[in-house]
Amino acid sequence: MVKHDVKDMKLAPAGKKEIDWAERDMPVLRLIRKEFAAKKPLKGMKLAACLHVTKETANLMLALKAGGAEVGLCASNPLSTQDSVAASLVVQGVPVFAINGENNKQYYQHIEAALLAKPNVTMDDGADVISTLHGKRRDLLAGIMGGTEETTTGVIRLRSLEEQGKLEFPVVAVNDADTKHFFDNRYGTGQSTMDGVLRATNKLIAGSAVVICGYGWCGRGLAIRAAGMGARVIIIEVDPLKALEAHMDGYQVMPIAKAAPLGDVFITVTGDISVIRKEHFAKMKDGAIVCNSGHFNVELDLEDLAKMCKTKRKAKPFVDEFVLKNGRSIFVLGEGRLVNLAAAEGHPASVMDMSFANQALAAQYIFKNAERLEKKVYRVPEDIDKRISRLKLKAEGVSIDTLTPKQKKYLASWEMGT
Repeated sequence: MVKHDVKDMKLAPAGKKEIDWAERDMPVLRLIRKEFAAKKPLKGMKLAACLHVTKETANLMLALKAGGAEVGLCASNPLSTQDSVAASLVVQGVPVFAINGENNKQYYQHIEAALLAKPNVTMDDGADVISTLHGKRRDLLAGIMGGTEETTTGVIRLRSLEEQGKLEFPVVAVNDADTKHFFDNRYGTGQSTMDGVLRATNKLIAGSAVVICGYGWCGRGLAIRAAGMGARVIIIEVDPLKALEAHMDGYQVMPIAKAAPLGDVFITVTGDISVIRKEHFAKMKDGAIVCNSGHFNVELDLEDLAKMCKTKRKAKPFVDEFVLKNGRSIFVLGEGRLVNLAAAEGHPASVMDMSFANQALAAQYIFKNAERLEKKVYRVPEDIDKRISRLKLKAEGVSIDTLTPKQKKYLASWEMGT
């Protein structure tokens, strides 16, 4: 059996069922896996992946393995691991280092464990492997051909590295693919975040005030879902264009200081630090629910909240009650980590199908083209994006028109104005 550190290998049969369930809704990745198995384009690749260890991720790992890659997996969030899935992957020959609820020390030990195989390609969700390689494991940098990055927060970190001239290898920003952020961020985060809030609290959303911090693609999707459930949606933004868009979309827009006493549920999706701070907690009504669906829990200043409290207790699974010195209670979901994964199952498999199809093909692109790529952050090539779109349409049973020769000629000319 391959090296591993998982909770309980006895959970493997249950994990196999979960992986098979997700695979049914991942037709694009299934086609890529079939092609990979036939052609073995990834032979010689040694890949270290730091992703949410879920049933959907398992199908990506198995597709890469089918393509000839040696893969190892660790968690990109201490609370997102599905322990049964981790065990099943080990049985299927994938080294996994992830346990749901692992502490900070274990989290980074598991990243180190994934790097012991001396990978030549990385796959990140939040850029923690790349940060480790650029920090205390610079000794491994010479062997890295390139990497991929799944999420907005990670891309922000990598672009910062690039701008400072410190990025040591090329990285494909999978998050920037249209077939990723248009669908995963908007539909996946929107639905799964509300799912996490409901599973943790069972609160009625209709008639409540839901405050959403951030109006990027995740915030847009979340706002649509919350409004669809009957909530009064309040948007917090710092970007004037996004704030204007939220206003024109029919939502209230205001500063967080003004929204703090109005909200029933607060959700952060910004990718930034200290979005909800002590001065905002102090203004919240009794019973306010606070959670985060951005990558890291730093969006909420939970240390300051703890200092403001006279008591803290576990109210129910995934819910911590902080009782302020004035007697009011604030409920924090999933320890401030990704609520859609801490309290629910994350994105639906049909959404992750496109995201992980991008990851698989981006990894292949890096492996094939690393020698001619610079130390930069690249978008997913347009032909990959288009290919995934076509495959998804086919899987959904949707057909579309094609341009006629006359239409192509018109669009390609400057003479034909009338």
